[in-house]
Amino acid sequence: MLKLSNISIRFSEFQLKNVTLELEKNDYYVLLGKSGVGKTVLLEIIAGLIRPDSGQILLNNEDITRKKIQNRRVGIVFQDFSIFPHFTVYQNIEYPIKNKKISKAEKRKLVQEFAELTNITHLLTRKPNNLSGGEKQRVALARTLISKPDCLLLDEPLASLDVQLKGDLRNLLRRINQKGTTILHVTHDYEEAIALSNKVAVMQKGKIIQKGLTREVFKKPVNAFVARFTGVKNFFKADFSPFNTAIINDQIKISVDNHDFLSNGKIIIRGEEIILSNDKMESSASNNFKGTIKQIIPYFSNYEIIVDIGIELSVIISEHSMLKYKFKEQRQVWLSFKSSAIKIIP
Repeated sequence: MLKLSNISIRFSEFQLKNVTLELEKNDYYVLLGKSGVGKTVLLEIIAGLIRPDSGQILLNNEDITRKKIQNRRVGIVFQDFSIFPHFTVYQNIEYPIKNKKISKAEKRKLVQEFAELTNITHLLTRKPNNLSGGEKQRVALARTLISKPDCLLLDEPLASLDVQLKGDLRNLLRRINQKGTTILHVTHDYEEAIALSNKVAVMQKGKIIQKGLTREVFKKPVNAFVARFTGVKNFFKADFSPFNTAIINDQIKISVDNHDFLSNGKIIIRGEEIILSNDKMESSASNNFKGTIKQIIPYFSNYEIIVDIGIELSVIISEHSMLKYKFKEQRQVWLSFKSSAIKIIP
């Protein structure tokens, strides 16, 4: 559907290097990376605002690499919204179709359709300076969608919104995607990727260093950067014994599945894979440790509990489990996890 092949561009202190990416129809693809790695530049190249030094862009098997902006069936929504302050919401949404050869009645119908989709029909007569950040974002989305692009490009669409507005806009973006719009969404927030995407790519220093199905990238990061960037906090250097044991700091021994018979490397344990309890459990898990709770950190829908077992492990539990077990700081607890839950990086 959208295929980028070896896209490269060089600026004075920055470059994109041979970026290759492929979106299928109806994908919700999230491009993850820190600020300054080239995510927005890549969107602008796809939209036609910047021309790459080399590489090719195909949309529905048509080469659009050198096409003008107005001749590409893509729509881009910037982080700063870029809506016209002197227009009403209605006029902003209508703008992309204003000079098209369709009747006024059809234009009104389209504006109404996309205002309803983005839940802003009650704002049509207002000017942007009287709108909240979330409302401006919805106006920008409606204005872009009214042209019915084959691919929607989103530049950090949730970055400036509070928690409640983020949740509302996430639901809207899911709905837009479910109605058949393919989306490429750039962000530095891995939680957005988990919540929205079916595929994800991670960028570092102008290159894509891992891409694939979201669950695969998050469960099997290829290196330390991807592991940390996708929210893994339990990340340790280890030596491996011949008996499938990882030894950390010459003292903590963890059972692993060392199928490649490595002598050393790094291990990753996702906090969601660790089970926490007040008492030692009868379990098939090969790793069971007694430890002390050092810190409890509440989040929006779960808790992170830091447990010291000789090394500090981050454990993610649900609000239900927190209420059930009544964990407290400085209390001794037991944690367990399977050897198969551990990812080994050479």
